[in-house]
Amino acid sequence: MKNILVTGGAGFIGSNYINFMLSNRDEYFIVNLDKLTYAGNLENLKPSEDNKNYQFINGDIVNSELLDFIFQKYKIKYVINFAAESHVDRSILGSQIFYQTNVIGTNVLLETARKYDVEKFLQVSTDEVYGSLGKEGLFTESTPLSPNSPYSSSKAAADMMVLAFHHTFGMPVVVTRCSNNYGPLQFPEKLIPLMIINSLNNKKLPVYGDGLNVRDWIYVIDHNKAIDLVLEKGTPGNVYNIGASNEMPNIEIVKLILQHLKKPEELIQHVIDRPGHDRRYAIDSSKIKKELGWLPEYSFEEAIIQTIDWYAKNKSWWERIITGEYQKYYQTQYKNF
Repeated sequence: MKNILVTGGAGFIGSNYINFMLSNRDEYFIVNLDKLTYAGNLENLKPSEDNKNYQFINGDIVNSELLDFIFQKYKIKYVINFAAESHVDRSILGSQIFYQTNVIGTNVLLETARKYDVEKFLQVSTDEVYGSLGKEGLFTESTPLSPNSPYSSSKAAADMMVLAFHHTFGMPVVVTRCSNNYGPLQFPEKLIPLMIINSLNNKKLPVYGDGLNVRDWIYVIDHNKAIDLVLEKGTPGNVYNIGASNEMPNIEIVKLILQHLKKPEELIQHVIDRPGHDRRYAIDSSKIKKELGWLPEYSFEEAIIQTIDWYAKNKSWWERIITGEYQKYYQTQYKNF
């Protein structure tokens, strides 16, 4: 049995990882440690909650005593750190929690994992640590880090710390940096679910600036298969970029969603751009493809339609989410809109 601590497993990418792996890997025992902040949702884990190889624990990765308990009780030998405050807009509104969770939390987790001699520590990161690209070029693993938001700077700091633990202590760590994820269960503050839900509700679609900011998109299941491969075969001390070569301007994504849902483009409303908005991201994934044999399995064309249809068919899931605290955030971020 492979005992794995997954942190942040009630969030979008983490819950998709747990559900997919427990349905495909009998040899995995997964402990899910999640603080259950606004973006954590145990309903995401209904497919796994009765699995004998799954255990949920509500807690914070900065709690070293709790981590000690978990590592001892469950004999943890592998760590996948999904836990992070992840939304750029929120980091602009208030940055402290991003450094607390993403930097201090990662440090506490690393120190505990080193204490218990883990076999692999996988840090899940983002292409945003590289900064912004011009019209040409791709981010490679050797691209200098140049984060431009409080969020991305906190992730860059964590990445550097993880790699420093390998260099200093010989810890078997790996870092993955992924392009923008999309798919089921994503919290509706992010671009794709926000636009789908507003379209379904015939509400205006707030598009930052001219809408021509370019992102590189990957389906969440493809990302999680890559993570599992890096956990199994990734070389300690290495960084692996994960992307599916699906560059698209934000406005094209929005129009695609409207077209599929048969909604008018008049719902689009351009709003003041956010501060420091990176213009373009694009990932070079040749290293993970060449060294580990990973390839994305889902085309953007099929997976985006599946994603739109999932939100259309699961209104009860997101209707419960977009009340309360999320509404307060929405009104703050898009005031007078």
